[in-house]
Order: sequence, then C-alpha cells, then structure tokens
Amino acid sequence: MDEPVNQGETNASDGPRPRAPEGMAGLAKGLAIIEAFGGRVTSLTVADAARASGTTRAAARRCLLTLTELGYLEFDGKLFRPRPRMLRLGAGYLNAVPLPQVAQPILTAARDEFEESVSLAVLDGSDILFIARAEARWIVSTGVRLGGRLAAYCSASGRALLTGWSDDKIRDYLAGITPVARTAKTLLDREDILKAIQRARVEGVAFSDEELELGLRAMAVPVRDSAGQIVAAISLSAASARITAEEMKAQYLPALQRYAETLSRAL
Repeated sequence: MDEPVNQGETNASDGPRPRAPEGMAGLAKGLAIIEAFGGRVTSLTVADAARASGTTRAAARRCLLTLTELGYLEFDGKLFRPRPRMLRLGAGYLNAVPLPQVAQPILTAARDEFEESVSLAVLDGSDILFIARAEARWIVSTGVRLGGRLAAYCSASGRALLTGWSDDKIRDYLAGITPVARTAKTLLDREDILKAIQRARVEGVAFSDEELELGLRAMAVPVRDSAGQIVAAISLSAASARITAEEMKAQYLPALQRYAETLSRAL
C-alpha cells in the first residue's frame, strides 16, 4: 500500500512546495478490488483485479496478497476469493445506519402477506445495493442477496430510485453507462430506459419484467424520508410462471405502497 503523502513540506532552496492532494492511492486500488467482488463475480485473477482497479498487474497482485495476508481473501494458486472476514466491511454500514434495522420487520411482514420475497435497496453509484431482505419459501434464482448489487437501469428498484432524479440527470447517468443485455427482454435503448423511469415516476411503481433473468418479474416502489426525498426502494419479486405483471400490480401494489409508507413514517 502507498504511504500517505506529507503535507506542506518546505525546502530551504525553493520555498514551500505545492500542497499535494490528500488520499492514499494504494487504499483506493485495494477498495476497487474489493468492490469488484459481488453479483456473479465470486473470484478474481490478478488480471481481473488489475482491470477492476485500473492499475498494473504488479500493483494489483500486491493489493491481492495484502488482502490475503489480512484474512479478507484466500488464494488457491490461481484465483482469489473472499473469506468470511470480508463481511466485516459491510457490517459497519448495516450496524451504523438505522434504515436496515427499521426496515427488517416491515419487510418480514410484507413477505408473510405476499408469500413472495421482498427487498430494500439504495442507490450506490450506478448500481443498487440491497441492504435488507426477507426471503420467501419459493426458490427464485435472482442472484439477489443481502449486500448484493444490480444495475440500476434494468432493475425495478433501480428505476424506482431513479424517479427522484431530474430527466437531465438521468440522461447524464445513462450516457455514462453501457447497457448490457441480461436477457432478450432487457431494455438497451437509453430513451426506452428513460421512458420506463418516467412512467414509473408518474405511476408511482417501477417494473422489471424478465429483464434481469427470464422467468423473474419484479415490482418496486420508492421510500421517502421526512423531507420527501427518495432514500430507498422496496421491491417484490416473483416467478413469471406464477403471476403476470398485470396481476402483480393489481394484487400487490396497494399493499406494497402501504409498507413503503410505513417505513417512511418510521424514518
């Protein structure tokens, strides 16, 4: 890891040196590598880590070995994988921020009423981060889990969260990403994605209909704080074989909005 720079050093011959930017480049590289794990990425090679951190293979290897020595990763000679100690990094947020704790009993009540999985997510950069979840007994291979991430543009929760942005800000966000087809139904045209978010803003509910995974539908509504700002989104996911998008909206939307309002009041 890089050593912190000394601030405001002087030299008798040339006077004060310009103040260097604060920060540790090595730490930034290490955090970029840590953030590369998630979703479907459960292991990294040195080359993968170099791409994720935007650095050289040698620097990436040093970061990986340091994380391994500290117990955050394990190495089998080719691949680096997270160890349980990695959970400590997320636990700090989950323990410090009341939102997940306040939300959990509300999500559990919704899960019990709907008999479907219910999640709470927040925006984190261009992705959404799941910070609370209540699992249903149905097995739906969504890849969604506590601490998991999904692209905001093609997820129901992401679109619900993006409704709090202006159209210009959404366009800037879409211009900075490259939409990827997760299925044949994933919206890829940026104007189509914008229209889906605008529709969600008007209707108060966002959908992702088999865009992340064939056979999976999801519906999400925003959660607002006391100032009326969108701070999270509650989503419900179900297998498309059990329910259509129209049935999901008719049967579950009023109750899902009620749970979102309950959480807003609790905040």
